[in-house]
Amino acid sequence: MEKKLESKHIVVSGGARGLGLELVSDLLKTGYRVSSFSRRKTEAISKLAASYPNALFFEEVDIAEEPILKAYVREAAKQNGTIYGLINNAAVVQEGILATLPEVEIHKMISINLEAAIRLTRLCVSRMLMAAQGRVLNISSIIGTRGYNGLSVYSATKAGLDGFTRSLAREVGRKKITVNSIAPGYMKTEMSAGLEGKQLEQIVRRTPMRRLAECEDVLPLVRFMLSEGAGFITGQTILIDGGISA
Repeated sequence: MEKKLESKHIVVSGGARGLGLELVSDLLKTGYRVSSFSRRKTEAISKLAASYPNALFFEEVDIAEEPILKAYVREAAKQNGTIYGLINNAAVVQEGILATLPEVEIHKMISINLEAAIRLTRLCVSRMLMAAQGRVLNISSIIGTRGYNGLSVYSATKAGLDGFTRSLAREVGRKKITVNSIAPGYMKTEMSAGLEGKQLEQIVRRTPMRRLAECEDVLPLVRFMLSEGAGFITGQTILIDGGISA
């Protein structure tokens, strides 16, 4: 039986580093209870768990392993109560032209970025349906709408996530569950580390705001989209890209 707790419970995939870690930290500071997981625990998430022992539930989980993922969601609900929100953040990227991209890397990106996100959403939404309320936020990417040389498979997974967002929003809207994608522009994260200096300089030049996106640019929108004020926004892909797609 799930505990009845006062603060709302948000599940965040891939919360041990990068944007995921920033999301977990910000949500905890805002007052949410948070359940998160990644394949590997980092020192940063361990420190955060120590600072919020009664609000953060974290485990090492391989999102591609469905039985383990199912058990994790069940335990998260037991630890932190009814699931109100889900942020599908976990993703991997491997740069390379399609003709020479190893099959294992193609499978990995599709499995983690798209298939696993769909499975995790199914597990969480089934609980939201019983509560007749909820928020699903899929962390997409500008690359899913604009494309980028050498990132065709990654782009396909993000475009697929956006399509999933639109259709699922139609399915669950009557139960007061919203489903939206947040698509940051090119970000200062580990995922952009593979881009060469000239590539990054070119992106900055083409961006009206003249800089890359940062995690802090995403956090305020996430807070709003989880709030009651965003209850009539659903089925959207919202870009935070400094105007590069304008």
